[in-house]
Amino acid sequence: MMRETSDSRQDTILNAAMQVFSTYGYRKTSMNDIADGAGMSRPALYQHYKNKDDIFRSLTQAYYDKAVDGLADALRGDKPVSEQLQAAFDAQIGDMVETLLNSPHGMELLDTGEKTAADIKQAGEDRLRALYADWLGRAEGQGRVTLPDTPDMVADVILVGLKGLKTTVTSVPQLRARLAIFARLLGSGLTRD
Repeated sequence: MMRETSDSRQDTILNAAMQVFSTYGYRKTSMNDIADGAGMSRPALYQHYKNKDDIFRSLTQAYYDKAVDGLADALRGDKPVSEQLQAAFDAQIGDMVETLLNSPHGMELLDTGEKTAADIKQAGEDRLRALYADWLGRAEGQGRVTLPDTPDMVADVILVGLKGLKTTVTSVPQLRARLAIFARLLGSGLTRD
């Protein structure tokens, strides 16, 4: 029998925690609930994470790591600007945001992230902003887009727009539809002569 590695065990814990948090909310979730969801004992869970906050912070870090990797992939190449933006938005939203939108506790979990992992969230947003700004600067240099301001400012506007869309929609299909419109609007605006 093959032993599960520490990284795969932590992935199992984080996946279970996300499901439990989305089912019960942060406040009502216990370490026992997470351990049960991960198929392990509570003492075994404590060998990996010291408490719920530690788990939640790791979930937040995992979201941003995946979003940054996906965004970097989406912004490579020279597809039409609207298509690249659509792929970038899809990568940035990811599975975790879909899980939050499908959860009756989504707003509580977003608030928990603001309180528990504000530093991780800020660093993650900074990484995303830098990727958009770098892409915009390259695209402007190649003559693919015309920017109304600096790449950093336009990247910031993109992130603010995405945040607004995430926090005002009530379903995943609604979010996906609005992201597609946002990508087309931005793409059209950035590529106009």
